[in-house]
Amino acid sequence: MTTVGFVGLGNMGGPMAANLLAAGMSVKVFDLVPELIEGVAGAQGCASAEAAAADVDVFVSMLPAGQHVRGLYLGRDGAPGLLESMSTNTLVIDCSTIDPDSARAVSSAAAERGIAMLDAPVSGGTAGAVNGTLTFIVGGAQDAFEAAQPVLDAMGANIFHAGAAGSGQIAKICNNM
Repeated sequence: MTTVGFVGLGNMGGPMAANLLAAGMSVKVFDLVPELIEGVAGAQGCASAEAAAADVDVFVSMLPAGQHVRGLYLGRDGAPGLLESMSTNTLVIDCSTIDPDSARAVSSAAAERGIAMLDAPVSGGTAGAVNGTLTFIVGGAQDAFEAAQPVLDAMGANIFHAGAAGSGQIAKICNNM
């Protein structure tokens, strides 16, 4: 059974995590708002992002902005980011819609530590998140994209590989325009 860690359980992330559970995956969740953790019935609630990222096959984040993604993975205020302690066997998928520079910076830092990472922003709104019909526009290495397919398939209906790290964000920006 695939074990997935998930951070960011807002309007999009909560239903996305629920769809992973519905697909038979084991899911560990964390959010800064405790009520959102409780809202993902069947998931293992965690006290921190670090706990949600420990001992998982795949780690998914769905955060509001590039600064939050950078902080989560690279660290902030002197505290280390998740990449410092994350296993090199964990595939990281950031589904946030952020600036391409942040996506490339975090992906580069992950690669330096031997961690495969994809930027995979979504389109389809909250209805798509609830119904598992999101579109994922993915940037990153082809082998990581292929490894991510089962997880992305559980949350979406249309999954496209746009190219190297940051390409998912660039394509998403074009889509939004």
